[in-house]
Amino acid sequence: MDVATDTRWLVLVEGPSDRAALETLARRCGYDLEDEGVQIVSIGGAQAIGRALNNLSPGVRVAGLCDEGEAGAFGRALERVGLGPAGTRSELEALGFYVCDPDLEGELIRSLGAAGVEDVLERSGKLSSFRTFQRQPQWQGRPIEDQLRRFFGSSAGKIRHAPLLAGAVALERVPLPLAALLEHVAAANRGGRVPPLGPRATR
Repeated sequence: MDVATDTRWLVLVEGPSDRAALETLARRCGYDLEDEGVQIVSIGGAQAIGRALNNLSPGVRVAGLCDEGEAGAFGRALERVGLGPAGTRSELEALGFYVCDPDLEGELIRSLGAAGVEDVLERSGKLSSFRTFQRQPQWQGRPIEDQLRRFFGSSAGKIRHAPLLAGAVALERVPLPLAALLEHVAAANRGGRVPPLGPRATR
């Protein structure tokens, strides 16, 4: 895990799509991550959270984002290094770690709505591929939100589309875990500020 020497905050996320989405939202909010000494690090999967926490440099504060299915692993790792308790979602949030329900793609799809996501796919040239995917027997008749999540996890490419989805969502509809994470770091980081993002997308 490469960390810049002037980093004051590490934001630990599972993968590069999470990092790309957060960086996109930070730019849109006018929050200068580099100037504030904030570095978002993709740790390479939830199984690596323990190693990432054990390798923290002295004086560097930590926050993070994880999928719902990995909240337990994140919480146990935080407790092992003495940052806990972190056995519940509220305890995780008190430590600056926020949970996507069920994952980053699910949060962004819910915020944008199916039509908004399809607009992003049309602009990226992937809408026709999604229509072909929808015709697959195992996906016919399934909720479109489930189809979209699976599509992004396969041929569409999460890394490519995460920043596109984050760039398309209205700031008043930013998913709660992402907005709360940016606001947590900004508020604690020497008076940093993220502009108010307005009412959150409903769950």
